[in-house]
Amino acid sequence: MKYTLLATTLGALLLPALANSETAVKSGGDTTVFDKSRNAFSLPARNLSILRRDNFFIGNAFFKQPWVAAPASTKARDGLGPLFNTNTCQSCHVKDGRGRPPLNDDEDFLSALVRLSIPATTDAHQAQLIQSGVIPEPTYGDQLQPSAIPGIKGEGRPAISYEEITGEFADGSPYSLIKPTPRIDDLNYGELHPDTLMSVRVAPPMIGLGLLDAISEADILANADPEDEDKDGISGRPNQVWDVQLKQTVLGRFGWKANQPNIAQQSAGAFHGDLGVNSELHPGQNCTAAQVDCHKAIDGGTPEIPAEILDKVVFYSSTLAVPARRGTKNPEVARGEAMFTQANCSSCHQPEFKTGTHSSIAELSNQTINPYSDLLLHDMGEGLADNRPDFLASGKEWRTPPLWGIGLTKTVNAHTRFLHDGRARNLSEAILWHGGEAEASKQQYIGMPKADRDALIAFLNSL
Repeated sequence: MKYTLLATTLGALLLPALANSETAVKSGGDTTVFDKSRNAFSLPARNLSILRRDNFFIGNAFFKQPWVAAPASTKARDGLGPLFNTNTCQSCHVKDGRGRPPLNDDEDFLSALVRLSIPATTDAHQAQLIQSGVIPEPTYGDQLQPSAIPGIKGEGRPAISYEEITGEFADGSPYSLIKPTPRIDDLNYGELHPDTLMSVRVAPPMIGLGLLDAISEADILANADPEDEDKDGISGRPNQVWDVQLKQTVLGRFGWKANQPNIAQQSAGAFHGDLGVNSELHPGQNCTAAQVDCHKAIDGGTPEIPAEILDKVVFYSSTLAVPARRGTKNPEVARGEAMFTQANCSSCHQPEFKTGTHSSIAELSNQTINPYSDLLLHDMGEGLADNRPDFLASGKEWRTPPLWGIGLTKTVNAHTRFLHDGRARNLSEAILWHGGEAEASKQQYIGMPKADRDALIAFLNSL
């Protein structure tokens, strides 16, 4: 009852924004919302009924509110840690949007984290890869956790240094890029394995996840061309990952390397890795063998996030709406879309899919959507390589990130940092970091007159 009251109250505050529609491209089909404010990524699918929105706002409450260390009087939200990155999902996914890396050595990691692993060198490692995708660093696991509950030491302090790289467009206009190098200071549990692979990741935006989940596997695989049989230079391929519930290998479609099969497993993994909160999908404390005090810490029950609450968070994450495109009648935007297609960007950033039948959320079914992603892995070249494999994804491969909503990043999150580690300070820099399969597209962008480059950016900002 108290959850329903909370949901109804929160829903009433946002309904006016949902009702404000305009003539625009509905990127999320009937789920599309028409909001251009800082709340643009935080609204429920427009075709959800009032009763269904109750579940959305209950999930939203557990997504936004801080978790606390056990034991606590707040039984529904205790179990934080012992080691963690943050105490609330919203801390990384600010306003359900895009995270960014720290801008200097004095700033902590707030909406970014560091993935860790070591190369697979033994038969036992190869067997482990089937279910985990990576071999965790022995002392610190597969993710650095800088924070800890009282009585436990955090693992260390992550930091980034940047190297400037300069270049010129074909018309002589200069540009500069910044190349990040991560490090970890003040390690509290000993040295890292000498072959540690390290990768910075920023939190991706949450919008449209349920729609991506509703795309049929056949439609995704139809765009795969791992051997580049059509000789167009694009050889996207699917990742195959472990499904904890089904206990089998399935198609991966979420995460920077498409290493998660569905929103439920992705959400449970984030609770376990980012907040140190266990669930039925990820039981036990997130501690390595070297972290003795971590294992001794009091937990918040088994599981710390019950299935019924996790289900509400998954529903919330699945039904965050995509905002409509803006400025589509602007001639510069139309020109930029032509440049996008001419440069073959649309080969990976697929403009359109139609969702199939969603297993539990009918509102997401049979929607024509414009994610600008194929959800496949692509070799992006040495410049973007983190050299850290994940299931079938190589150290140079990344899933094509959806572009819908990208033009509202500054409005929602007050920054314009892009790519998996936030190294690109704007959309132009994001394009200039492309390599590998996207090298030819990048070279076309470099060769464009400034007016065409500006038009292409205007098109991206309309999405």
